[in-house]
Amino acid sequence: MVKVGYIQMEPKILELDKNYSKAEKLIKEASKEGAKLVVLPELFDTGYNFESREEVFDVAQQIPEGETTTFLMELARELGLYIVAGTAEKSGNYLYNSAVVVGPRGYIGKYRKIHLFYREKVFFEPGDLGFKVFDIGFAKVGVMICFDWFFPESARTLALKGAEIIAHPANLVMPYAPRAMPIRALENRVYTITADRVGEERGLKFIGKSLIASPKAEVLSIASETEEEIGVVEIDLNLARNKRLNDMNDIFKDRREEYYFR
Repeated sequence: MVKVGYIQMEPKILELDKNYSKAEKLIKEASKEGAKLVVLPELFDTGYNFESREEVFDVAQQIPEGETTTFLMELARELGLYIVAGTAEKSGNYLYNSAVVVGPRGYIGKYRKIHLFYREKVFFEPGDLGFKVFDIGFAKVGVMICFDWFFPESARTLALKGAEIIAHPANLVMPYAPRAMPIRALENRVYTITADRVGEERGLKFIGKSLIASPKAEVLSIASETEEEIGVVEIDLNLARNKRLNDMNDIFKDRREEYYFR
């Protein structure tokens, strides 16, 4: 058994220091409740509703050399936990909507969002690293970002690669993900941790309702639609490691790939 959690916060657009300070406070609260893995929202450090690519470029950071990853690594080391956080990544002249994974021993890896939503296509390049699963010792954690959830292939690919937990930083504006994520968890027999943001930014309203779902489609924790808060629950990873529904059905061994459309 291990405790995991989400951070639901309201980032201030383009104000990195304020967002770092707020994230630090909430992560420390989750740590006090025993969380060993904490997930932050998509673009927790920069805000989301940009006006221009130049605006993003000015605040985006390199991974792992940039200020955001350094901040997260120091906090993870201090608190002895793992963090998955959404951030704007600068790589040469390219920008990516990314997530960084860090732990007590430093930088672990990154994921670049594959399915860009709406105006994100104006600012960011589509992810080019594929879906990634990171071994953090007590669990294998797959990462997807926000709109990736809309494509069942995202969670299924992570599960087939061995993910036991799917960390899902998000900035949700459509109402569907809180209903869908328990199904993603059920159909792949994994835990999912969706960390959403709240508030309104330049006229765009976010829905909150961060949640943790179990391999049985149970909603173990769900946040409000408006408040900054944390959710920490204890999970049993043995449930995610057992893909059997009964004595005769295994959800992965029963797959009939030869009949699936490609």
